[in-house]
Amino acid sequence: MQAEPDAENAAGGGPARANGTPVAPVVPAKPVAPGPAGAGAEAAAVKSRRFPSITRDTARPEGSGRAVPGAVSTPARQWPMLSVLTATAVGLLATAFGHPRVGCLAIGLALIAASVMRRVLPSVGMLAVRSRFTDMITYGLLGVAITLLTLVMEAAPKPWLVIPFMESAVRFTVR
Repeated sequence: MQAEPDAENAAGGGPARANGTPVAPVVPAKPVAPGPAGAGAEAAAVKSRRFPSITRDTARPEGSGRAVPGAVSTPARQWPMLSVLTATAVGLLATAFGHPRVGCLAIGLALIAASVMRRVLPSVGMLAVRSRFTDMITYGLLGVAITLLTLVMEAAPKPWLVIPFMESAVRFTVR
């Protein structure tokens, strides 16, 4: 896997570290083919499929891409993450103002939406933390768990979803 070239490399400025100090170019060794000296020795360069023992750079993480091209402002480029954070903030505010069921439901649905966006959209900006599969499973399971617990919680007058074995399971675990 190769890292994408920097803007400096594309402009012809040569490689540079993150702090701006130049990096000496690495010239790969060309193996010499057996045979008479000078007879096509330079033309027979063989590229190894092995991973280099010394690496000069790391690959960009999967989530380092942007959801929208770079010409757009930063908040617009990170709209998937901002939408999930906004829905979560609305859920926390609803919970703080005395509507715990509605607030927790908003938080659970925000996580389910994050899972769906991670699966469907090719680039989600900072919403991508780990691999696509791990993010989908993590966001999805947390969202479903929060949503189900919201539907069965008895903090409000009566639960919206009744699961027969839930009361005995809670009593068994809390003893």
